[in-house]
Amino acid sequence: MLYNSEYNNLSDNELISHYSESGDTVFLGILFKRYSHLVLGLCIKYLKNEDDAKDLVMQIFEKLASDLKKHKIEFFKSWLYTYSKNMCLMELRKKSVQLKKDIELQESNVLFMDSGQDYHLNTKDNEKENTILQLEKALSSLNKEQKQCVVLFYYKNKSYNEIVDITGYDTNAVKSYIQNGKRNLKLKIEELQNGQQA
Repeated sequence: MLYNSEYNNLSDNELISHYSESGDTVFLGILFKRYSHLVLGLCIKYLKNEDDAKDLVMQIFEKLASDLKKHKIEFFKSWLYTYSKNMCLMELRKKSVQLKKDIELQESNVLFMDSGQDYHLNTKDNEKENTILQLEKALSSLNKEQKQCVVLFYYKNKSYNEIVDITGYDTNAVKSYIQNGKRNLKLKIEELQNGQQA
């Protein structure tokens, strides 16, 4: 079917009906053009990051391609709002779970990477929680530059070059902040652990 400007004048329900019957993505494309800016605004509101929001908008409309055929929709705009909001909440839940995993992973990376001590990674839950709290305290004790570089490198998995672009520090300074920050973290955590044992 050739794209025709007359399709732009079809109502949402007519576009959905034509799409469901024909499977022609031209109709889906018009819906996307009609509402993508509203969905993007909603995604930015929830995700607080424009790039992540743009990625999610594409996921939402890709998922719509199959879901539109499964649902009987009376008021598309309000249905799309709820549909998109639910996708945003699902994405936030995924990010929350991933962040917890990242914290546990980075906890082991930062705490044990340079230590000669034989730490046990399979600690009890309360010990693990305590270790995470110690890591947070230790991070807060770093100076601004060290903390920024350590977080970007270990938590955000940024390369040296990416950190240079983000912070404006030169490469040698970034490497220095990460090395010194890592050393200061280890010392602070050992100090906190010794304080607890005392």
